[in-house]
Amino acid sequence: MVMAKKILIVDNNMLMIEVMTYILINSGYEVFAACSGSEIFEQIKAEHPDLIILDARLPDITGPEICQLIKLNKTTAMLPVIMCSGDEAANAGLHKQGAPDDLLIKPFDIKSLLQKVAYQLAA
Repeated sequence: MVMAKKILIVDNNMLMIEVMTYILINSGYEVFAACSGSEIFEQIKAEHPDLIILDARLPDITGPEICQLIKLNKTTAMLPVIMCSGDEAANAGLHKQGAPDDLLIKPFDIKSLLQKVAYQLAA
């Protein structure tokens, strides 16, 4: 039996976590969640996710700051990160060092979420 890919969702909006969790679990993924940036590294260490979906705005640290910490750490540098943002201008930062692998603009549709997840997990 093939193990389900693990996805960590980091968002301070519980409704957003619930919606994404529902969509992803029903698509065959295993899902974990964190509500703040301070929880993310504990979750990475405990769950070893295959992908992180990260909100750009968290109460304690910004998504881009967390992404940079993930991408510049040699043990997590290859972990794909999809950043969620309501700001389309965030696309401009995708090619900088420490940037996320992809961007999901809110509001998003289910098809966009699943396409981006599948693409990053296949890479």
